[in-house]
Amino acid sequence: MQSNHVGRWTKTFPLRVRRLGANLGPGIVTGASDDDPSGIATYSQAGAAFGLATLWTALLTYPLMAAMQEMCARIGLVTQQGLAGTLRKHYPRWVLYGLLVFTFPAIVLNIGADLEGMGAVAHMLLPQVSTFAFSIAFTGLLLAAIIVYPYQKLASILKWLCCTLLLYLVVPFLLRLNWADVARHTFVPTIQLNKDFASILVAILGTTISPYLFFWQADMEAEEMQHKSVVAGHGRRVMVNKRLMGIMQADVNFGMLCSNLIMFFILLTTGVVLFSAGIHRIDTVEQAAKALKPLAGESAYLLFAVGVIGTGLLAIPVLAGSLSYAVAETFHWRAGLDRSFRQAPGFYLTIVVSLVAGLLLDQLGISPIQALLYTAIFYGLTAPVMVAIVLHLANNKAIMGEFTNGRLSNALGYTTLALMSVAAVALLYFQFVA
Repeated sequence: MQSNHVGRWTKTFPLRVRRLGANLGPGIVTGASDDDPSGIATYSQAGAAFGLATLWTALLTYPLMAAMQEMCARIGLVTQQGLAGTLRKHYPRWVLYGLLVFTFPAIVLNIGADLEGMGAVAHMLLPQVSTFAFSIAFTGLLLAAIIVYPYQKLASILKWLCCTLLLYLVVPFLLRLNWADVARHTFVPTIQLNKDFASILVAILGTTISPYLFFWQADMEAEEMQHKSVVAGHGRRVMVNKRLMGIMQADVNFGMLCSNLIMFFILLTTGVVLFSAGIHRIDTVEQAAKALKPLAGESAYLLFAVGVIGTGLLAIPVLAGSLSYAVAETFHWRAGLDRSFRQAPGFYLTIVVSLVAGLLLDQLGISPIQALLYTAIFYGLTAPVMVAIVLHLANNKAIMGEFTNGRLSNALGYTTLALMSVAAVALLYFQFVA
């Protein structure tokens, strides 16, 4: 009897996996893209500087990230527009233009830092090829994939690239760990009253709760709904119901869980290996990978390096796509990854400009660390404003109908608003006053 049950389960397992893959969409890609090379550099620096003392931040940020991304996804589902399109319709234009002024340079700087990080790690693996040559190759590969492949194909590729993040789950198990110590630092917050610790907390908040992810999440949900409408045929608009909301919420929650799990394991790896070895300053992902090699062994070093390239290939289309959707919706251009270059030239040209501009940052003398610093400042200034706007939209019955925020969503949303506002003030203070 038991063998028959096992046999049936084994036969249906591939179907279960396919169903799971079909239901995982924008949420898993958004969550995975949050762990881009610049994010890895931030987590590596936190682990190197403070050991396991920041592990608890993975637990703190998870419900906040999940709540904010779920609101953005819900707005995209109900309105079948991205955030920029919804803002254009319901807010004064100066609000949207102001957000773009800060968002555009922040995303370009982020793309530049990621491309240079990927190039540096690839050069480390193959020293015969220069860092900039690798960065050019990655830029060309990404542009070709974004322009050539339609949305569904690109979404499928991005989902598979999420698997590269699993590499980071392996690394800590190649080390000897005191799991009791890990558990204590995970569940009991450690606070150090000094500028460096406060700065790294602000950096972690800014890295995990980034405004560009809000734009991407809403736009991808809207694009998914538009694709469903096309499949339904005859110009039918797919109606939002509780089943679709449930699928979306599961997707977002799972995506944010994966994002924070990877964050946790990077903090754990660098906190155990680098901090214990007296390496307390890591400014780039290349330095983090190099530092791991003699201390954690060749396998850990290679896994970490390959993971950086995979996360960059995943994150940069999200960065460029979120910016392009925002610009296109602001100026009422045709937009969408389902459209060809001829059908949406402004949309795709924005992607091209953002990637090329990011690539050229290295030639302009802007280092990855400078780019990350400026990015953090831009994100820090826009994040509280974006959180407030998302909260207002998600509570507006005229826009959301029966799908406005519940009490838990509002509680988590306003907690996020308070924390991001404090982080923005702290960021400005540490950079320009202290």
